[in-house]
Amino acid sequence: MTKIASMLDTGSTYSYEFFPPKNETQAVTLEAAIGELALTQPDFISITNGALGSTRATTKDIVISQNSRWDFPAMAHLTCVGQSSVEISNLVDTYVSEGIENILALRGDGDERGDFAHAIDLVTFIKNRYPALSVGVAAHPELHPESRNRKEDRQFLAAKLKIADFAITQFFFNTDYYRRLVDELDALGSNKPIIPGIILFTSAGGLERMARINNTSLPKVLTEQLEALNKQSDLGKLAVETAAQLIDDLSDW
Repeated sequence: MTKIASMLDTGSTYSYEFFPPKNETQAVTLEAAIGELALTQPDFISITNGALGSTRATTKDIVISQNSRWDFPAMAHLTCVGQSSVEISNLVDTYVSEGIENILALRGDGDERGDFAHAIDLVTFIKNRYPALSVGVAAHPELHPESRNRKEDRQFLAAKLKIADFAITQFFFNTDYYRRLVDELDALGSNKPIIPGIILFTSAGGLERMARINNTSLPKVLTEQLEALNKQSDLGKLAVETAAQLIDDLSDW
């Protein structure tokens, strides 16, 4: 069983998300990290795209190589900003020919013109052309940064999930946001699985930057803890403790 949608039908899953490397040194580090984490037997892993799809080729190569190496699948993040339907078709054709069965369909950053204005356009295109693929989408517990209001945000997400198989959320630090998201979708008749995204932050500045971009609020207690840190080892410990607490809270729900 390699389709994520099928896994979710049978119960909870856990996975790891990786950024593609920018150079050979990072490539070696990534390979070692995936090998080490493979010992924990995740249900799947996923590989992101860089800003404006800048690492699309690297993402493709890593997804294909890792999908064939392990007994768990690798999922490709696929962004559509600035892409034509021909380019997307060629890329997904390659994925399918290499045995990739899972895609996370995203709009991506930027305002470049292409054949897909929104993520729902990409999801519809993929599902029409490749109905056997398991396709996921993004969800924002605290609303998409470009949303005009909560009602519209949830309606747009429910529309995506009517076509897609599951969603993965942007990171959050208050489980109430996740619970409210699930409840609001349920009220709209949308009950597709929503995988909570948990971040292991590696720098205070990077976390604050990503939180601003993604409309994620940082709890006051966390910002105070970050300000009090003076060693990288302390940052790592705090990141693990924060993630573990979120997972525990979600497990109790």
